[in-house]
Amino acid sequence: MIVVTGATGGLGGTTVEHLLKRIPADQIGVSVRDTAKAQHFADRGVRVRQGSYEDPAALRDSFTGADQVLLVSGNDPAADMVGLHRSAIDAAVAAGTRRILYTSQQGAVPGNPYRPSDIHIATEAILGDSGVAWTALRNGAYGPLDQVLGPWQRTGEIAQPEDGPVPYTDRADIAEATAVILTGARSFDGCVTLTAPTAVTFDDFAKIATGITGRTIKRIVLGDEQWVAEQIVVGVPEQMARLMLTWYQAARAGYFADSDPLLAELLDREPRTVADRLAALTDT
Repeated sequence: MIVVTGATGGLGGTTVEHLLKRIPADQIGVSVRDTAKAQHFADRGVRVRQGSYEDPAALRDSFTGADQVLLVSGNDPAADMVGLHRSAIDAAVAAGTRRILYTSQQGAVPGNPYRPSDIHIATEAILGDSGVAWTALRNGAYGPLDQVLGPWQRTGEIAQPEDGPVPYTDRADIAEATAVILTGARSFDGCVTLTAPTAVTFDDFAKIATGITGRTIKRIVLGDEQWVAEQIVVGVPEQMARLMLTWYQAARAGYFADSDPLLAELLDREPRTVADRLAALTDT
């Protein structure tokens, strides 16, 4: 059995949908905080059990019988995520899991100023000491492009801090590739990187968007403190704004610049490009 945590979230839920296309439903389980939100999976034959990283006993029960567990990383900046990930790994080991897969992040290396990188580095180290086989999926940035670019369709501007090349990756492609890894015969040991094939900058986005829309989309570089101040004005807590600023700092320092061919290999097709995704946005 394959058990997926966070299955009511975007990445976890989409991964389960792709698993259902590849293996029988009774070989899939989900571990979720609120089982009512996973009823649509239960109705299709998926085993649904309550479990959260804060409740090790429930987590062990939700992992019972699992050959593989997909741990979707937490993202609460106020929580001890390393400690919670350790509890989840311990629960999977205690349940007899053969392999643990963990959703890490591209560029999770020492020195990366993006603060969540430290959580992923520490969690990967815990996996390495766990005594079971493990795979860290270092996923490329897969956030919604409107979230990344801001209100560019309304303003005609991509007004963000200085950036650097990033292989922005479609979440659905990552979910599909994750399902391929979970159900395939090939073992992936340690860290693997899943990204779109091409890294682009906001300058590139502006050019692509201009070509798609027929409007002139400008790239405006905001100073770091100006951007933080503007985020606070629109209601973003300062702590969160400064955390996100470290992502731009990491991008401009080149920590996300590399791309990897593995995603395309797993999908057996080219992943969706930023042009594909921008065109889809303008069609809505």
